[in-house]
Amino acid sequence: MKYKYQAKSKEGELQVGFVEAPSKDMAANILVSHDLFVLSLDSADKKNIFDRFSSYFAKVRRKDMVVFTRQLATLLEARLPLNTALKTLYEQTSHPSLKEAAYQINEDVDAGLAFSQALEKQQEIFSDFFVSMVRTAEVTGNLNEIMGFLADYIEKETILVTKARSAMIYPGIVVGLFVVVAGILVTFVFPQLAPIFEESKVELPFLTRTLIHSGQFVTHWWPALIVAFIVLFLILLDYLKNPEGRAFSDEMKIRLPIIKKIYSPVIITRFANAGSMLLKGGVPLAQSVEIIGQTIDNVVYEDILREVADEVRQGVPLSEALSRYPLYFPPLVSQMLAVGETTGQLDKMFFRISAFYDRESDTVINNIVDLIQPILMIAIGVMVALLFASVLLPLYQLTSSVGS
Repeated sequence: MKYKYQAKSKEGELQVGFVEAPSKDMAANILVSHDLFVLSLDSADKKNIFDRFSSYFAKVRRKDMVVFTRQLATLLEARLPLNTALKTLYEQTSHPSLKEAAYQINEDVDAGLAFSQALEKQQEIFSDFFVSMVRTAEVTGNLNEIMGFLADYIEKETILVTKARSAMIYPGIVVGLFVVVAGILVTFVFPQLAPIFEESKVELPFLTRTLIHSGQFVTHWWPALIVAFIVLFLILLDYLKNPEGRAFSDEMKIRLPIIKKIYSPVIITRFANAGSMLLKGGVPLAQSVEIIGQTIDNVVYEDILREVADEVRQGVPLSEALSRYPLYFPPLVSQMLAVGETTGQLDKMFFRISAFYDRESDTVINNIVDLIQPILMIAIGVMVALLFASVLLPLYQLTSSVGS
């Protein structure tokens, strides 16, 4: 079982963390054997409703991660050993979840685990991409540089997400109101108007007929529709978690036009950045390509780069091997790498590719975010016009027929 503890050291320093033991007594004995005076010891395996509710508000936000990562990069640049840097972070960090994570990571590193393995145990805080980049740094020995890159990456991600959310607030309110109005019309208004229209024998527009039938269907079958929606959602969620579903999802990110425009530059940036750091760190090219595949966090790219690594081992130039996958690696990437191979500056060319696609991804994402609001507003305007036309046209026909 896992227990959360608060304890004081001989020097009077307060420590918070987790300990695994078969029982509470054994957990206390482990802490005492480490010269700690136990203040509190509670099971961390089962959480009550209050704990879950409070843990929701204790979630680590992106800006907390930026500060944490940036501080760690600064401490490592100052030539502090990793365990000393982690202890300093534990003392300086105010966020409860990050504070506990820093302490637990330090404990795991002291116990002999690699830094990436210790991070992997904190999956609710550190993403697969974060862990993979740290694993790359362990191979190359430039952990401080990687941490600086990750801090910049998360910060940029935070700015884009904040901008996207701000752009979506007003359209979101309008969409919400539209859904409420449409729901009231379809489920309450149209079913009451249907008998009047039938008695008057007025020929209804196609849209009005469709909405009336939809309203009748929803009114009669809404419990079954809710159950069906929940079941389908759970099936889809389960499918996306298994390897086949994840491969399908990763493939769609590359093939669907709008998503590809955003996703492809981000993936190429990750690919080139990891390649630059690995080659600069003296890792052989074929091994670098294989490690990059594990870093990208996309199973389709991982499979492709594994095949490319095998070709590189057989003597095929990297640029030539990548040129066989134009859907996944744009021709510009292969061409720039070919220049790097010719000049013997492949690591520098990887860096230039990274810088180019980093700028491109920023431009594409900013343009799409700027377009979201006007496109949504136009779409909502059209839907509102159609919705009210479906109500007003038959009413107009009805009053005209009564008048005549």
